[in-house]
Amino acid sequence: MIVHLPDLPAMDAYGARIAARLLPGDVVALSGDLGTGKTTLSRAILSALGHTGEVPSPTFTIIESYESLDPPVVHADFYRLEAPAEAEEIGLDDYREGAVLLAEWPDRAGGFAHEPACLSITLEMADQGRSAIANGGDSWLERMP
Repeated sequence: MIVHLPDLPAMDAYGARIAARLLPGDVVALSGDLGTGKTTLSRAILSALGHTGEVPSPTFTIIESYESLDPPVVHADFYRLEAPAEAEEIGLDDYREGAVLLAEWPDRAGGFAHEPACLSITLEMADQGRSAIANGGDSWLERMP
């Protein structure tokens, strides 16, 4: 499924559609070149779930948790990982328990597309704005945003 995102309000609306369908254990794997909007879409999802504060990019901290949301969310940016084993070393599985994982640069953590609860989104620059190419695992087939 391809979703055209011509501007920030469209990105916010897409984030809200994703947020409305999230369940604990889901992964939203966000791929794309630098500057394509991975963190912007993550912020839109968090905002739609009710987060009102700042959403810092987790590029340096790698993981930011939003436990007060329903469902709880773990926002991770794996850009700085040098090997997928590092995701295990930082305790990613513990963070994920009962939460949604918003994963930027998922391939650097070994990827999540093989998980049935993974919604993989690749963001690309387009002639006007951006495009989101979304593919869902089995549990997303009825929930595609």
